[in-house]
Amino acid sequence: MSQPNDDLEAVRILVTALENFEKSDQERIIRWAREKLGLEIQSVNSMQFLPQSQGSNAADTQQTQPGSVIDLKSFVNTKKPTSDMQFAATVAYYYKFEAPSNERKEAISSEILQDATRLAPRERLKDPNQTLRNAATNGLLDKAGERGAYKINTVGENLVAMTLPQSNVTAKKSKSTSKPTKNVSKRKK
Repeated sequence: MSQPNDDLEAVRILVTALENFEKSDQERIIRWAREKLGLEIQSVNSMQFLPQSQGSNAADTQQTQPGSVIDLKSFVNTKKPTSDMQFAATVAYYYKFEAPSNERKEAISSEILQDATRLAPRERLKDPNQTLRNAATNGLLDKAGERGAYKINTVGENLVAMTLPQSNVTAKKSKSTSKPTKNVSKRKK
């Protein structure tokens, strides 16, 4: 006979694997694992059976835990996207994970993205459809079921959750390293 599954051993393995991560990283990893296993995604607010950590500051919780209620303008200001594609990923992430539960959306359209420029506030996009297509081409969003609808994928989630906001040093460094260097001494020969 095969050995029966041991629920407590599975919990021990998960806890050991996650214990050295920050709380916000633990939430994201668990959410990604749920997606990978095809389980229903639950917001942090709906998981009321979990004990609340003692001594937690409400302001800290709002900044670090997915599913906490925050407005779009505050979220965009926190993430500081530097390009229209990053802005599109930030908006898609917000509506999927951070928006109040009655405003959550699995996918965004050009209308939602353009409206987000008003709410953020940010300069209106010349062609929000093209911005969404570019974000999809660059791997931040995936096409959703409806025509013109896009949903955030794990690459886009990682960008918004882990990379943004970029520090000025990181942004400058990445720009300078992306240009090919020229060897002037070889040309003169």
